[in-house]
Amino acid sequence: MLILPGELGYPTLDVLTRLVDRPGPVLADFGDARMGFFVPPGTVARWLGTGVRGAGSGTWIVVPYPGRTSGGMRWLIPPDGSGTLTDASLLELAMHEAAANIAAGDRGGDGGGEGGAA
Repeated sequence: MLILPGELGYPTLDVLTRLVDRPGPVLADFGDARMGFFVPPGTVARWLGTGVRGAGSGTWIVVPYPGRTSGGMRWLIPPDGSGTLTDASLLELAMHEAAANIAAGDRGGDGGGEGGAA
């Protein structure tokens, strides 16, 4: 599992869902501070990314039953029983695009997001 801060995780999920019909399962905590993307085994061991944490082999992860909340966690995309995991290359691409959009917004650009002037 790759764990992203919420401010990067939500834009990343938005980009990812435009790239694929259904990514793998995604968890979020109730405070929206962190999001966990389920990725194939071995991804965490070779992942380098500022602000991105990994939960790899031997790590315990508390997950709610699909469709329910538990222990401060909820599913944004619940597992569907097919075993689908998020492709690490697509997740990386989505993270880069999301980070670029965030940076453009910080520089005064529209960042490609919705909304308008107040």
